[in-house]
Amino acid sequence: MKLIAILFFSFSIIFASEYYAKVEPIEIREISSNVSGLVISADEKNLGTLLLDEAYIEIDSELDTKELNYIKDKLEYLRNTVETNEEIVKNLDSSLVRKRKNYDRVEKLKIKSQIEKDREYYDLISSENQLLSTKKEIQNLKVQITDLKLRYAVLNRSINDKNLKAEGFILYELNVKPGQVVNLSTPLAKVADISKAKLTIYLNRDDLDDASKKTIYLDGEKTKYKISRVVNIADSKNISKYMAQIIIKSPKVFSNLVKVELKDE
Repeated sequence: MKLIAILFFSFSIIFASEYYAKVEPIEIREISSNVSGLVISADEKNLGTLLLDEAYIEIDSELDTKELNYIKDKLEYLRNTVETNEEIVKNLDSSLVRKRKNYDRVEKLKIKSQIEKDREYYDLISSENQLLSTKKEIQNLKVQITDLKLRYAVLNRSINDKNLKAEGFILYELNVKPGQVVNLSTPLAKVADISKAKLTIYLNRDDLDDASKKTIYLDGEKTKYKISRVVNIADSKNISKYMAQIIIKSPKVFSNLVKVELKDE
């Protein structure tokens, strides 16, 4: 029995599949511009460093910032005007209650001339129109506020897009310099998440089944890693191969070539 186990173990080793993979950051993002404008800051000293909560590329946003501040002021004025008009509506409502009662009373009095009754009527109608006009103005002001809030959101997003941040990422590549004008979709930089690393291999069809259960050896050493992701559709470039990824601890140095063995143990 022991002999059979040894033979089986040897068989597994002999027929273990070998692949080679480059140690890569778990994620690399290619950053393109979402706006147009003049680059005012893009410091190459940040290359290879861990980015903080500060802009590593700044595109001119002076006018956007000014307009944003003006919109803040406009919104405050408009909201105050709406509040004032709503108070006016309350007063007009209260006034109209009295005027309607007064008109109903006068309209029944025989001692009042038709001219006096008409005067009361016109006064009542005028007040009702004033009320409707004030309500209409409030609606228009609220529409203006909604439009400004949308403009505020657009400007806010534009300013954010012009001050690129990627806290916790490494600045891997910088494609622009100060003074350069960028447009929509201009490549700006690449940033990398090196909190973990990944190995990408392309499995033979025979290794695809139960790939996630196989024991993984890296450079000849047994590990506890497992296949993390498998794509069950053959790769478009590596024909008849299936992409698989192994997530590993972050090394001190990336891009080393590693031998990956998958064994049944």
